[in-house]
Amino acid sequence: MGVIGVQLVVTMVMASVIQKIIPHYSFARWLLCSGSLQWYQHPTEDELRSLAGKQKGQKKKDRKHNGHIENKPLTVPKDIDLQLETKYIAEVDTLALHYFPEFQWLVDFTVAATVVYLITELYYSMAQPSGEMNISVVWCLLVIAFVLKTLFSLTAHYFKLEEGGERSLCITFAFFFFVKAMAILIVTENYLEFGLETGFANFSDSALQFLEHQGLDSQGPISKLTFKLILALLCSLIGAFLTFPGLRLAQMHLDALNLTTDKFTQTLLHINFLSPLIMVLLWVKPITKDYLMNTTLEKENVPLMTEDTYDTLRLWAIILMCMLRLVLMRHHLQAYLNLAQKGVDQMKREAGRISTVDLQKMVARVFYYLCVIALQYVAPLVMLLHTTLLLKTLGGHSWGVYPEEEALPCLYEVHSDYVNGAAPIAAPAPAPLVESGARASVAQLSVALGGLRTVFSPLLFRGLFSFFTWWIAACLFSTSLFGLFYHQYLMAA
Repeated sequence: MGVIGVQLVVTMVMASVIQKIIPHYSFARWLLCSGSLQWYQHPTEDELRSLAGKQKGQKKKDRKHNGHIENKPLTVPKDIDLQLETKYIAEVDTLALHYFPEFQWLVDFTVAATVVYLITELYYSMAQPSGEMNISVVWCLLVIAFVLKTLFSLTAHYFKLEEGGERSLCITFAFFFFVKAMAILIVTENYLEFGLETGFANFSDSALQFLEHQGLDSQGPISKLTFKLILALLCSLIGAFLTFPGLRLAQMHLDALNLTTDKFTQTLLHINFLSPLIMVLLWVKPITKDYLMNTTLEKENVPLMTEDTYDTLRLWAIILMCMLRLVLMRHHLQAYLNLAQKGVDQMKREAGRISTVDLQKMVARVFYYLCVIALQYVAPLVMLLHTTLLLKTLGGHSWGVYPEEEALPCLYEVHSDYVNGAAPIAAPAPAPLVESGARASVAQLSVALGGLRTVFSPLLFRGLFSFFTWWIAACLFSTSLFGLFYHQYLMAA
C-alpha cells in the first residue's frame, strides 16, 4: 500500500505551514482580534474614588487587632454611577487570556486538517488512486483527539474548584448520559438507523474468518454486550465533557437574542440553537427517511430520492449547520462579553457597599475567561464536523447528490460484499514463498494487513461514526435545552 506520493507531499507542506506561517497569520487570532468584539475594561481605583467622592489623601479608618494595625479595604456604594469603558480586542490583549494557546492551537490545527482533507478529496476525485491510504483520515483523528484533550482539561478545571456544584453537575450528567446511551443502544434500527447491528455483525464474521485463516481458534473478538457497554461508557464520557458547553451555549443564546433587534439574525440564532435537534432527527427513520423515500402521491409510493442521495444530503446538512454555527460565533462571544456590563447593572440595583478589588475582579473576570468560553463553543463544533468527515470517508459515502455506482474513494476499496451486507470473502491463501529472510517477512506482513482490511469494513465505520455523530448532537441539544430552562425559568424565579 503506497503512501509516498501526493498525499505525503500535502502533509509535509501543511506541517511546514503550521510551523512557519500560521503563528503569524492565525485564524484563531483573527476570530478574536478582527475588530468586531468589544470588551469592558475594569475601572481603576482612582476612578472609583472619584465616583465615590473620596479624596486620595483621605485617611482610612484603622483598627487594632492583636497589636497589629489593619487597614480596611476601600469600598464604594453598589449603586455608584459607574459606566464601563469598552475597547476592541487587540493582539496584545490576548496575552492575558486564559487558555488562549489551547484555543489558538485547536482552531489553527483544525483549519489545517480541513484544508488537507479538501485537497485529498479533490485528489481522489480527479486521480482516483487505488490501493492508497487516505491520509486525511489521520488528520481528522488527530483533530478529534485534540478536541477531547481540550474538553478534558476544561472539565478537570471544574473539578479543581473548591465549590462542589460544578463537580456534582458533571457526575450527574455523566450517569444520565450513560443510562440514556444504554437505552438508545437497545432501540432497533427500524427507528434509529445507525447501522451498528449490521456493522458489528460484519465485523464479527470478518474477524472470525481472519483468525481462522491465521490458524487461531476463537469464538469472536468481542461480544455484542461488551461492545455496547464500551460504547455506553464512551458516550457517558462525551456527555460529561459537553455538559458545560451546552449550558454556556444556552446562556449566550438568550443574551444574543436580547442583543440584536434584526429579525433575520434572530431567525439564524434560533436555527443555530435548534441545529443539533435537526441533526438528531436526520437519523430517526420514521420521521425523515421513511417520509422522504416513501412519499404517497395519489395512493402510490413515490420515492423522492435514493438511499445514497439521502445519506449525502444528510452529510451536507450537518456541514451547513456547522458553518452557520461558526458564522454566528461572534454574536455569541459578544453576548458573553456583555456580561460585565450586565453584572454592573445588576449590582446597581442592590443595596450596600462593595470593595473596589471585588468590583474590579467581577468586571475583569469576564474578559480573562473569554477563550474558555470560545473553546466551549468551538470544540463541539469541530468534533461534530470531523466525525462527519470521517463518516463520509470511512463509511464509503459520496459528496455528490447523485453518486455513481462505482466504488468511492475510501480508506480502502469498498467491495460489493460490504455494501450488500454479506460476509466478506476471506483473504486468499498466499502462494508458496520461495523468498527467504526479509522478503518473506514483508510478504507475510502484507498478507496480514490485507486480511485486516476485510475485518474493519466500511459497514463497521459507517455504523460507528453515524452513532457518534448523532450522539454528539444529542448531548449538545440535551445540555443546551436544560441550560435554556435553567436560565429562563429557574434563574428568573
